[in-house]
Amino acid sequence: MQLIKPMLAKPAKLPLDDAQYSFEIKWDGIRAMLYYNAEQLTIRSRNLNDITHQYPELQQLKKKLTRQKIILDGEIITFDKKGLPSFPILQQRMGLSSLTVIHRKMLETPVTYIIFDILYFNQSLLELSYTKRRSLLESLQLSDANWQTPAYQQGSGKEILAATSALNLEGIIAKRLNSTYIPGARSEDWLKIKNQYRQELVIGGWLPGQGQRSGGIGSLLLGYYDRTLQEAKKENKPQHFLYAGKVGTGFTKNMLHKLYTLLIPLHRNTSPFTTNEFPNTTVFVEPRLVGEFEFTEWTPNNTLRHPSFKGLRNDKAAHDVVQETKNTNSITI
Repeated sequence: MQLIKPMLAKPAKLPLDDAQYSFEIKWDGIRAMLYYNAEQLTIRSRNLNDITHQYPELQQLKKKLTRQKIILDGEIITFDKKGLPSFPILQQRMGLSSLTVIHRKMLETPVTYIIFDILYFNQSLLELSYTKRRSLLESLQLSDANWQTPAYQQGSGKEILAATSALNLEGIIAKRLNSTYIPGARSEDWLKIKNQYRQELVIGGWLPGQGQRSGGIGSLLLGYYDRTLQEAKKENKPQHFLYAGKVGTGFTKNMLHKLYTLLIPLHRNTSPFTTNEFPNTTVFVEPRLVGEFEFTEWTPNNTLRHPSFKGLRNDKAAHDVVQETKNTNSITI
């Protein structure tokens, strides 16, 4: 079976014709494509990296898939004590390489695979409508301790968004009922409607800390590209790395130590940012490490207002991080 890049959603407001859409929770986890060829089960991240070994508990899903060839699309998440998805808890499972540590963490912090689409069932399903794919997926009855197929709701987007806001969840995804699956595309057939501003950004440097953070990181300098690498190649134009502001909140002591360890080997002498001047104490790094950040709005000069660190995203390619949500707060469909 050929590898399939996941279809992506565009930032938007609630669609006016919401009866033509299904609505699902926007899960606070990492995108995961599951491939099963009747013998081997493989899991790949959004950028198609093999992450199978990191989540051994999902191998039990083979018993439910019988001897079929299947590709599933979904999200790996962890739940907190209240039964709500928690990306900070999921961080404990991401990027591990030691099998001993992975198995210990599996027992301490088990993951759940949220399955929301099926792309292959002994033949490609990409040209089928969303409703037909979902009908087939639900007929498989894939729900157990470590995987779920949550129901979707046709219409009533406003009420569903309000319910997620009350639970302090990130938002919802709206999917057009008659839409086909377009691999790798960020299509208007899929819309993400958020309760908070939140997106991935690339770390381009850091400022030394003071007081309790003395000798380590005080704040991170963040940026994004003006176009994706694919767009740059297509247009035959260079990418520009733009400054998005600095963030000094949302970190645990352990995370600051981890960031310091990850960023030291990426040190560079010059600024990776296209513009802006920085203090002499700034430590610049190669823009490779991606994090997720929550903020209140973009300022008129395109920097973040009141940003907070939410976690690292090793499932995202730095060269594809662009500004998702501008001050207009997306579009109305």
